[in-house]
Amino acid sequence: MESDPRAALDALVTRNGESYAALSRMIGRNDAYLQQYVRRGTPRTLAESDRRSLAAYFGVPESRLGGGETHSPVVAVRSLDVAAAAGAGGLMDEEGRGAQRQFDAALLRHLGVRPGDASVIRVTGDSMVPTLEHGDEILVDRGKRVPGRRGALFVLRLEGVLMVKRLAREGERIMIASDNPAFPPIRPQPVSAVEVIGRVAWLGRVPD
Repeated sequence: MESDPRAALDALVTRNGESYAALSRMIGRNDAYLQQYVRRGTPRTLAESDRRSLAAYFGVPESRLGGGETHSPVVAVRSLDVAAAAGAGGLMDEEGRGAQRQFDAALLRHLGVRPGDASVIRVTGDSMVPTLEHGDEILVDRGKRVPGRRGALFVLRLEGVLMVKRLAREGERIMIASDNPAFPPIRPQPVSAVEVIGRVAWLGRVPD
């Protein structure tokens, strides 16, 4: 195990074929943030919230990235296959039959997600590339179901189909868009026609 947290992060990024810019955006920083941390030593240490998010993303203990040896409690979160859920009629209907996934309680607090509102599902298809890729896991916060004027990622059901899209509300209509420019926006829908399941709060990517 690498003793230097910068070397550890660099090894994880290289080993998993990740982008420093994309990871920086994931933790809410500017594109150059993590590369400057690794290459120039600025900042000297990662903020606790940034370290926790990166450790959870890569599936490693925080101590590997410079944190102390902690034993944060975990909570059980329902884990579902998004394709199976859509085929069976939707996330809410199938929720009770899903498997369970252990999630770091501190990470859920950091994300502002209550354990009872959380579900993990798997993304299928490429309509949300580059933000989400086929096979990604996303944590859905069912406590947040109201899109704002600024676009954000939500899981929704429209005409019986479960999907992950970028939603924004304009008056009494919901704008539904894909991040992949090859997929045209869906015609704006009345608020009553869209069943919003929850907001995407976190994503996990399994390396190829």
